[in-house]
Amino acid sequence: MERPQPASTEGAPSWWRTRTGITVLGFGLVGAFYVLREHWGHALGVLPYLLILACPLMHLFMHRGHHHHGGTSDRAHDTRHRV
Repeated sequence: MERPQPASTEGAPSWWRTRTGITVLGFGLVGAFYVLREHWGHALGVLPYLLILACPLMHLFMHRGHHHHGGTSDRAHDTRHRV
């Protein structure tokens, strides 16, 4: 007897490419347009703060690849430091 194969999600489109996802995205874009149109002065006033907020967020998310080991010198397991 053959086992039933699990349902494959390879051919299934992501949620954003479905009819519902495109509709939600369209309404979101129209809503964002009208909110920004009416409150453009407020939106521009927030931009400097968003730039300042982006610095620590980029620091947190972009330093994941360094693989710091809490200050221990564990170079035997790290292949990037081998000569």
